[in-house]
Amino acid sequence: MGRFDKHRAERAQALKGHTNLVKSIAILRDGEMIVSGSSDNTVRVWDASTGAELNVLRGHTSWVKSVALSRDGMRIVSGSSDNTVRVWDAFTGAELNVLRGHTNPVNSVAISNDGMRIVSGSHDNTVRVWDALTGAELNMLKGHANWVNSVAISRDNMMIVSCSYDKTVRMWDVLIGAELNVFRGHTDWVKSVAISRDGMRIVSGSSDNTVRVWDAFTGAELNVLKGHTDWVLSVAISRDGMRIVSGSDDKTVRVWDVLTGAELNVLMGHTGSINSVASSKDGMLIVSGSDDESVRVWDGAKVHGHADSLRSVVYSRYATEISSSSESIC
Repeated sequence: MGRFDKHRAERAQALKGHTNLVKSIAILRDGEMIVSGSSDNTVRVWDASTGAELNVLRGHTSWVKSVALSRDGMRIVSGSSDNTVRVWDAFTGAELNVLRGHTNPVNSVAISNDGMRIVSGSHDNTVRVWDALTGAELNMLKGHANWVNSVAISRDNMMIVSCSYDKTVRMWDVLIGAELNVFRGHTDWVKSVAISRDGMRIVSGSSDNTVRVWDAFTGAELNVLKGHTDWVLSVAISRDGMRIVSGSDDKTVRVWDVLTGAELNVLMGHTGSINSVASSKDGMLIVSGSDDESVRVWDGAKVHGHADSLRSVVYSRYATEISSSSESIC
């Protein structure tokens, strides 16, 4: 792997069509399509190569705050300030289901690796688990004392990780809903959380301007990554577990070494807060979404390294390229 050239990157293209803040992005299949959710109440599907808008999914009656993709790339899941989680056919754009139960805005959604469970986090302080096929609510996880901002599911489908305005990160058992651990260390709201592919590390981003790395099993804080000058809105871990990508209110995307905590790169170009980012498995593409209403695709070769997602980003197992979106997120 080449050495990162800090502060140096080249923007490949900007995808424009949303008429308000871009809150979240996910990638479909072999990097062919990008999905974004926005404060304009829509979910949009894009051709990653040409930047063409392929579809606009309408149904939410308020901001779309998070989007996620099933592993097979067939379904899109979205969460909204209208208190609902919606499931869509990724190719036809048809609305397949509306999951109702949250009593406040849904800030984050995730779908299990086996496609059987949907997880959502909400302003109502709960994490909810749903049957992805029937839409039935399977469990309600209570423990957070404030809004749940972000949720993630481990690759083995056994653990849920959530974070909250109560300044904590929590781990849960998917099947029984038991709280397994509480991670404390952030001194302000925790805005985003991600879990490594091997399930060994958890990464969180906070309004205390830091990114923190945790041991998923012991709960030990392994590192505190400092560099952002404003709230960290989104975090993600690369597929190989070696890179963290973060997006911030300081309008930068930053790439970090997981083991040493070294800042490897700072990507600049957005004119608004960056809510979500992601990178391809081989690091050739980095994608970010922002309050400036754009999704930007960066040439990873120009930054000599791998990156990951920022706030609300989802990887498809078929993806050879990576995309991200912006929110402010998960």
